[in-house]
Amino acid sequence: MSEPDGAGQANGTLRETIDRGGLSPDRRGPTITIGEILVEIMAAERGTGFLEPLTLTGPYPSGAPAIFIDQCARLGGSAGIIATVGDDDFGRVNTDRLTRDGVDVSAVAVDPAYPTGSAFVRYRPDGSRDFVFNISKSAAARLSLDGPARALIARAGHLHIMGTAFAIPAVADMLEEALATIRANGGSVSVDPNMRKELLQHGQTAERFSRAIAAADLLLPSGNELFVAAGIDGSEEEAVAALFDRGVREIALKRGEAGATWFGADGGRVDCAGFDVPEVDPTGAGDCFGGAFVACRRLGMEPARALDYANAAGARNVTVQGPMEGAGTLAELDAFIAATRRRP
Repeated sequence: MSEPDGAGQANGTLRETIDRGGLSPDRRGPTITIGEILVEIMAAERGTGFLEPLTLTGPYPSGAPAIFIDQCARLGGSAGIIATVGDDDFGRVNTDRLTRDGVDVSAVAVDPAYPTGSAFVRYRPDGSRDFVFNISKSAAARLSLDGPARALIARAGHLHIMGTAFAIPAVADMLEEALATIRANGGSVSVDPNMRKELLQHGQTAERFSRAIAAADLLLPSGNELFVAAGIDGSEEEAVAALFDRGVREIALKRGEAGATWFGADGGRVDCAGFDVPEVDPTGAGDCFGGAFVACRRLGMEPARALDYANAAGARNVTVQGPMEGAGTLAELDAFIAATRRRP
């Protein structure tokens, strides 16, 4: 449907957003995210803790926002990140990787006084993990809206928010400012509500989290996060309905190895079976899912196709050691889908 000459840009923005189920088209500007960049260093042997000398592998580029945005770029979506790294090899491992994969790192600051954030990880025999983090006393916690960050926000077409960021006051402030700017420019918003109920008890966290959910065009929960986001303890159908009543336009529910389900505000539903793959390292699977789904939807794919690619992106990533080492291109995911058996 064409508009008469002289129609306002805001009307065009609204039409393009609605045509794509609530996400602005990729050509409007990059998908951006704000948060931590880390390196991950992993124990080669399973066991408990780090109380004896161990063989370690890494450093691997990591941090949930970095994994998300890397997968987004790998699929051909325009993508950028606001973060801070140290003036060290760990920082360069990350920025080199993101740059190679097509991420705009112009708003990644380098702090000469603090080291790049890190996470040491060891898997226990039962598959659970022990961590030693350095985030709060690292460059990862030194984010600010400097000139390059504001310039990236000004040209962005979509903001992706990680729920856990609202537990960090400085990042929460940045996200709320970015959300207002991107909304005013006709952009869209997605939220991965990876927030534990316990974190919602602290200060303004619950209020900020609730505002982000209400502002979201797309929600990307895993399991019980659906109910945390909806604020109810009812059935899945009731939680989905409650979120649509608050203005969410679509939900991509991650079900782990069981696959995923897409819900549309118009009543649409798509179920996607999981892939039968050997699990080497599950870290980053949900972030790869999210990065793939957002990129595919913003590139104009219908929900069923976008969900299949997102499901494949998460599954492919768990087959490789390292939190973003399995992030795939469209061609790689096509090959993975063709070669991999679905779960019943």
